[in-house]
Amino acid sequence: MLATAVAAAVTTPVVFLSAAPAFADTKPSAPAQTQNDKQDQAPDIDQLKKDVAAAQKAYDAAVLAESDAVKAKQDLAKPEHELQVALAAAKTAAAEAAAKKTAADTKVTEAEAALAALAPDAAPEVKAAAEQAVTDAKTAAAEAATAKANADAKVTEANTKLVAADTAASTKVTTTGNATKDALKALDAAKEALKKAEEEEGEEEPPHEDCFPEAKFTSVVTGLPSKVVAGSTVEFNLRLTNGSDRTLDEAYAFVSVHAFDEKGLKPLDKYLDLDWTTADDFHWNDVNVAEEIPVGVLKSKTSADIKLRLKVDADAPAGQGLTFAAGDFWNEDGSCGGTPDLTEYEFQILAKGSDPGKVEDAKGTPGGKNTTTQGGTSTTAVTTGQLAKTGSNDAMPQIALTGATAVALGAGAMFMVRRRKAGADA
Repeated sequence: MLATAVAAAVTTPVVFLSAAPAFADTKPSAPAQTQNDKQDQAPDIDQLKKDVAAAQKAYDAAVLAESDAVKAKQDLAKPEHELQVALAAAKTAAAEAAAKKTAADTKVTEAEAALAALAPDAAPEVKAAAEQAVTDAKTAAAEAATAKANADAKVTEANTKLVAADTAASTKVTTTGNATKDALKALDAAKEALKKAEEEEGEEEPPHEDCFPEAKFTSVVTGLPSKVVAGSTVEFNLRLTNGSDRTLDEAYAFVSVHAFDEKGLKPLDKYLDLDWTTADDFHWNDVNVAEEIPVGVLKSKTSADIKLRLKVDADAPAGQGLTFAAGDFWNEDGSCGGTPDLTEYEFQILAKGSDPGKVEDAKGTPGGKNTTTQGGTSTTAVTTGQLAKTGSNDAMPQIALTGATAVALGAGAMFMVRRRKAGADA
């Protein structure tokens, strides 16, 4: 059930969350007094759902903030960090200043010794030159001493900034960590309240009849390599195809990437960065799991391509990754829907410096084996309404990935499961 819910959550194109108010009760209304009495006694389900959504959003933000705080502290220790660079440069300058001061002090000693060694009957001009040499040497030594003091002060200043930044980073790690714990408690409480209220209500809301899975609306990923070496960047493509006979007025794409280490225990999402762009765009945009990528109008028998860029941090350990792709749409007549299932693409993450050998494109695992023409030229698998079967190997237990995806996508699975159940009953 958990795997089913998560698969549905990934497939749910997030629009179904916003469509939730449309899942209205179509049963005949009870007498006004009876409804009022029920409202006085029972909690507001719609409000509880909003509470869960808000709590999930707060938790996701807290997790991201904590991850950023940890990374920021780790970055401070790297030699290439600007504060480390500044401190190293200051130390180098201080060492050079110290060497110059030592040399200047030596010249003072030598000049004074030369003056003292002059014979009593030395010519006045010789004595004057020796005295001037002493004066010049002392002046140079004083300037060198000042330069060294200034250089030492810059070392102290650079070190103070680094220590202050590290202290602030440590404090932020602690603060964000506590905030994540609090947000998780609030999320659990909100989910429990909603679960209890739904159990007390004793029935599920039927799905809106105008929101439906469109079997001929497909999402296909191409060009994603089956092996990605840490520290590298790969580009691939997501194609949404409207194979139906009607125009989709507002189409959206959904894509998400997740990973775990080789034992399937440690999530590696923080090492992954996914961006998107289109032929009409001129810059890369961050892919946010809580948002969808706008595609716009998608006419019948046409496709839209979205270019994706996956960066794997050089520090990423070896592991296993999955990319999910789906889509949904809204129409001006109020109808809505999406791809009937997600398609998942499995790839390996190899440690930095590894030789990937022969690399093929990652294979998609859809829910069915039908095919349809994509954009008029290519033939790719199209799902048929069954839940996708996971192809993960033993290196990544599906339960681990399922749990991570559930946390990432939150309560969205609830609406999709209801939609599927209602469709099956029908």
